[in-house]
Amino acid sequence: MKLLNKYILFAGLAAGSLAACNKQLEEYNPGSTTSDPVYSTPEGFESLVNAVYTYNRWWYGKEDGYNISEMGTDIWTSGTGDVYPDLTNYNNLQASNGAIKNLWQQLYAAINLCNAGVNRIDGSGMTEDKKKIRGAELRFMRAFYYWHIVETWGGVHFTTKETDGVVTTANRTPIDTFYAQIFRDLDYAIANLPLTTSDYGRATKPVAEAFAARMYLTRGMNQQAADLAEKLISGYSYKLLPKYSDLWRMDNLVNTEVIWAVNYMKNLVFDDRKDATLYPNGHSRGANNAHMLFTMKYDDLPGMQRDIANMRPFNRYMPTLFLLNLFNEKADARYEASFKQVWYCNNTKTAPAGMKLGDTAIFISKYVLPDNPKYRIYDRNDIYKENGGGLDRTRYISMKKFDDATRASMNEEQSARDAFILRLAEMYLIAAEAQFKLGNASKAADYINTLRKRAAIAGHESEMTVTAADISLDFLLDERARELVGEQLRWFDLKRTGKLQERIAKYNPDANAYLKAYHLVRPIPQDQIDAVTNKDEFKQNPEYN
Repeated sequence: MKLLNKYILFAGLAAGSLAACNKQLEEYNPGSTTSDPVYSTPEGFESLVNAVYTYNRWWYGKEDGYNISEMGTDIWTSGTGDVYPDLTNYNNLQASNGAIKNLWQQLYAAINLCNAGVNRIDGSGMTEDKKKIRGAELRFMRAFYYWHIVETWGGVHFTTKETDGVVTTANRTPIDTFYAQIFRDLDYAIANLPLTTSDYGRATKPVAEAFAARMYLTRGMNQQAADLAEKLISGYSYKLLPKYSDLWRMDNLVNTEVIWAVNYMKNLVFDDRKDATLYPNGHSRGANNAHMLFTMKYDDLPGMQRDIANMRPFNRYMPTLFLLNLFNEKADARYEASFKQVWYCNNTKTAPAGMKLGDTAIFISKYVLPDNPKYRIYDRNDIYKENGGGLDRTRYISMKKFDDATRASMNEEQSARDAFILRLAEMYLIAAEAQFKLGNASKAADYINTLRKRAAIAGHESEMTVTAADISLDFLLDERARELVGEQLRWFDLKRTGKLQERIAKYNPDANAYLKAYHLVRPIPQDQIDAVTNKDEFKQNPEYN
C-alpha cells in the first residue's frame, strides 16, 4: 500500500494557523472545529502526521522546486517558456518572485505542523510504541524542511514552537542553530524509527540515516558522512539496479535503489490538484509535472503533432552545452537514458514528401552536422552561441528521464511518477566525496567506479573506469551531474562545495552575466518583510530590494 493515497481529513484544519509570519492570515475552518480535540485522538493525530508529509508535494516534482533547486547552476538555462528566468539566470532576482513566495509559505506551514505534532504527541492517545515512531517521523520531517529553509534563505526565522494565534514578529537565527536542531532531530529519528514500513513513503531509520549522511557532508563532517553512506550501501538490502534506464520506467518506480520518494497516485484525485478545504486561497499542488518542464517545443514542426508519448511541451528548461558535453555517450548509457534527441513522425498531414509514420522527423545534436533533406536537424550551432550560451531556446535536446507516457491524455499536466528524494547512488557519491576530502582518493575512485560500471555500455567498461588520479572536487561534481541530473540537488551541491560562482562563470554564460556573490541565498518574500512589525530586527537578505 502506498502512503498518502487517502485524503487527509484534517489537513485543512491544520493549515489554518500554519504560516506563522504571513501578512494575510486567512484562517479557514469549514467545520468550525478546533485542532485540540482532533489531535487528542489517535485517528486525528495520524491525520496530522500524514499531512506533514504532503508538504513535500509542493517542492518535489514541481516547477517551483525545480527552479530553486536545479536552475541557476552550471547545467541548466532558460527555455522559451521559463516562468522564472530570474531564478534560472539571476536577472533582476527580487523578493517578489512567485516560486520563492510559494515555497517559503509552504515550508513554514510544514514546520509549524511538525512543531505542533512534536509538542502535542503526549496528548494524542496513541500507544507508547506508536508515539515513539510518529514522534520520530515528525522530527525527521522537521529536520528535512529546515534544511530546505536554511540552505535557501540562510539564517532566517527559526522556532520549535507551534504558532498560537497571530504572530507579527520574526527572528534572525544563526545557521549553526538550524543545523544543531537538524542533527538533534535526526539523532532522535535514527534512534526511534523502524527499519522498514508497510506504508511506502514513510520515513524509516535508513531514510533518516541517508539524509543525515547528506547533512554531514553539507557541514563538512566527512568521516560521519562516509560512515553513514557506507552503512546505507552495505548494511541494508538496497541495491543499484542493473541498468540506469530501469530507474525511470513507470512500471518500476518502487525498486531496490530508492531509499525515499514522494509517492504520487495513479488516481490523480488523491494528489490534491484542487481542493477548497486544503487550499482555500486558491493554491493548487497536484502530482508530478516534471515531464512537461524539460520538453522542447516539437508539436509545431513538420511531421509532428502533440501526443502522449512525446509529452506536453512546456519548454521551460534547456540543458547547457556543458551538461551535454559532460557525457561520453558512446560509453555512458546514462546519456541515452536521460536525454531525447530524436522525434519520430506522428503526423503525415504536415510531413515532408516521402516521410512516413515512424520515420525520423527531428534530430537534435550537440555536434555540428550537415543538413539532411529527409528531416529537420538542429545542431550545436543552431542551439548555442559560440560561448555556449542559449541561442534557440525552443528546440534543444530534452531531458526524458521524467517522461510519463501512461498519462490519460496528451494535455494532462499531472503524472503519477514518484519523485525520488534519496536513492542509493547518492550514497556512493556522498561516500566518494567524503573519502576524497579525508585524503583517500583511491577509495573515492572505488565508489565512483561502482556507479560508472553500472552506467557503462557493453564493451566500453575500460573507458568508464577512473583512478585515484582522476578524482577531484570538480570531477565529483561532474559525476553528480551525470548521475543525478534533474533530481533537485544541483544548486545545493554547488553551494555546498563553494563552486556555484566558479562553475557558472566557466560553464553557463547566460547566468554568469547576472550572478553576484549575494545570490548564495535567495531573497525573503516581500510580503513576509512587509508583514513583520520588528522590521529593524528582521530585514531582507543583503543586496535584495
